[in-house]
Amino acid sequence: MAPDDGKRTPDEGGPTRDGGSCPICRRPTERRYRPFCSKRCADVDLYHWLSGRYVIPASTPPEEEDSAAAQPEAGADPDDETR
Repeated sequence: MAPDDGKRTPDEGGPTRDGGSCPICRRPTERRYRPFCSKRCADVDLYHWLSGRYVIPASTPPEEEDSAAAQPEAGADPDDETR
């Protein structure tokens, strides 16, 4: 029998020393739920994304901003010159 070095095979799904810590609760990660320690923490993270708590900022290139401003408003009559 090989000495126990704390590492487990992927089939075992146990904690790993080299896996780091769970970003939600800071416990050791489980291979099965990596980078999380459990299904609960994975679900908490998913909830944060779906609820808008986590946001990836995006910027619109200047060309797209200008073309969006040049388009007529929805429902506006393009032949109406009263503006």
